[in-house]
Amino acid sequence: MLCGTIAATTGFAAHAETLRLSHQWSTQDVRHKVAQMIADDVAAADVDLDIRIFPSSSLFKAREQYTPLSRGQLDMTVLPLSYAGGQRPAYNLTLMPGLVKNHDHAARLNDSPFMDDIKGILAEDDVVVLVDGYLAGGFAGKDKCITGPDDMPGLQTRAAGKAFEQMLAGAGASIASMASSEIYNAMQTGVLDAANTSSSSFVSYRIYEQVACYTPPGEYALWFMYQPLLMNKSMYDGLNDEQRAALDAASEKAEAFYLEEAKKEDAASRQVFQDNGVEIADMTAEEFEAWRALAAETSYAAFVEELPDGQALLDKALAVE
Repeated sequence: MLCGTIAATTGFAAHAETLRLSHQWSTQDVRHKVAQMIADDVAAADVDLDIRIFPSSSLFKAREQYTPLSRGQLDMTVLPLSYAGGQRPAYNLTLMPGLVKNHDHAARLNDSPFMDDIKGILAEDDVVVLVDGYLAGGFAGKDKCITGPDDMPGLQTRAAGKAFEQMLAGAGASIASMASSEIYNAMQTGVLDAANTSSSSFVSYRIYEQVACYTPPGEYALWFMYQPLLMNKSMYDGLNDEQRAALDAASEKAEAFYLEEAKKEDAASRQVFQDNGVEIADMTAEEFEAWRALAAETSYAAFVEELPDGQALLDKALAVE
């Protein structure tokens, strides 16, 4: 069932289409800014199309947006796709340790046969990608620095996504699963000793108030997560040509903004944590390779075992230079 009323094509007066866009982020977060940019540009296009944004999990909980989106109960969302890895195991590959080297590599991955396969699966669930985007991230420790696998034994850790949970468990950590919006409170109450998430989330959720050390994405970024802006495909297909054109143009502009802001936010997160008295620890080449070796034994192996054609999909991702 589609939300809203498609602009009438009969003799009746047309009604403006209102789309509901839900996400878990604060209004200061880059992912909200991407959504707001699209909403503003579509409104300015004057095509009887309005986008109403519901930030901070005010409409749906952080991890509960993909199913309503696929069923047409929600029109749009900005979502870490691996959150839906339980329904679609292939999505877990969009948050796989060491798979993406830097932001420019991520952009090439978005235009690859690997991502074509991912978008084919999305289409099967009646979902279409409007804006591609990867965000980088790092680690934060409540009492100590975390740069290599040897730092993990005995720590209660939040890992973003199944693959990272498998890798960190392999390093000796205990795993606590939660949305990034819940990290602050879990750190504050002693539930978590460490966390990994995007640099954007580390800043927007003020994690610097709760930790002693931060390992930001730098020359070596282990953590890259695909976080696109998605839309219900039936709703998108049901828009008229002018509305679709306005939405496509706004999305293209927002995607370019997203990539540049993602790069800036990595550098900015380092500065914000430094300014708040948090120690900064960079990952070395040796530590990065140690993580990748551990990921191959844990995350990569588990992914291929779970998904019948997982090896082919993993090979497509690894083939992107």
